[in-house]
Amino acid sequence: MLRKISKLVAAATATVVTGMQSASAGYMDTLNMTKGVTPISERVYDLHMLILWICIIIGIVVFGAMFYSMVKHRKSKGAVAATFHESTKLEIVWTIVPFLILVGMAIPATSTLIFMTDTTESDMTVKITGHQWKWEYEYLDGAAEGVRFISSLSADSRKAIYADPASVDNYLLDVDNEVVLPVGKKIHFVLTASDVIHAWWVPELGQKQDAIPGFANELWTEIREPGVYRGQCAELCGRDHGFMPIVVRAVPEEEFAIWAADRKNVGKAAETVDKVWTVDDLYARGEEVYNTACIGCHQLNGMGLPSVFPAINGSAIATGPVGAHMDVVMNGRPGTAMAAYKDQLNDVDIAAVMTYQRNAWDNKTGDHVLPADVKAVRGGTPE
Repeated sequence: MLRKISKLVAAATATVVTGMQSASAGYMDTLNMTKGVTPISERVYDLHMLILWICIIIGIVVFGAMFYSMVKHRKSKGAVAATFHESTKLEIVWTIVPFLILVGMAIPATSTLIFMTDTTESDMTVKITGHQWKWEYEYLDGAAEGVRFISSLSADSRKAIYADPASVDNYLLDVDNEVVLPVGKKIHFVLTASDVIHAWWVPELGQKQDAIPGFANELWTEIREPGVYRGQCAELCGRDHGFMPIVVRAVPEEEFAIWAADRKNVGKAAETVDKVWTVDDLYARGEEVYNTACIGCHQLNGMGLPSVFPAINGSAIATGPVGAHMDVVMNGRPGTAMAAYKDQLNDVDIAAVMTYQRNAWDNKTGDHVLPADVKAVRGGTPE
């Protein structure tokens, strides 16, 4: 019986709310939360509007009764205060009515929460790993199975930090590698982290989920409209927390299949470690990698931040033995902010960034590191 009453309350309230929403749609669109482009974001938006209007109606009734009582029964009109001490009927009413309202709100809220956590029957799965301070994406099945890449703040945004932020579009909200997803498919995300707690959040997709080291969280999405949707890490995760954006590009399924095939082919020709790499090629590529992966801590000029992040310019590592330098880049330094890039960068990128670091600024060692050298170390064989 109680369930039927609560459903009637929720249905009646929703009818009133729908009418009020349509009358104020233009005004609310400019101030309200975004409706988003997924089934989850739409249901969250509808739930938000339902509860918002319930609160507005309650506020109108309560404050209306208060103001009416104060004006109608004011002392100047000769009103005399009542002498009764309590009213059992009134207390029962103002206990039952709020209870029914709360139950009526709880039913659609619970239904929405269950809907948000249902990751079953997904069309593909993408693993998301948060690093300080970048995102790693790995497609576990579907047309893009095996595709894996790091997504970092774009080099243009990085450079604009030290120049004019207005000189680039989407400042601090652009990346070098976008997450590409097919429209109309249910995408299952598995989230974790390698160092500290991060949070993956794209407002128009309607969900935010923490990425926790040693733990796997889940969420899902189904994007209905092609487009580019931007978000960022929503959990304070260290110095470059504000430089950890997310860019999702939703495309038709046919276009996604083409992207997946192209992505799988990256590295089979020009990126092969067996290619003859010139010093100039490695230096140019290394500069790009440095501006994406290293500049956040070590700065554009390689001077780092004293007492926080060590300088690369003139450092004993970047100008010393190549083997020691490679060990730091690939394996990091435990207990410090220096992450291990062995699993984040491929052999070509590691060789290139090392070549750049050993020859940029005042580090004129003349050394260059070949991708084959990195491949040998990664395989556990001597250099």
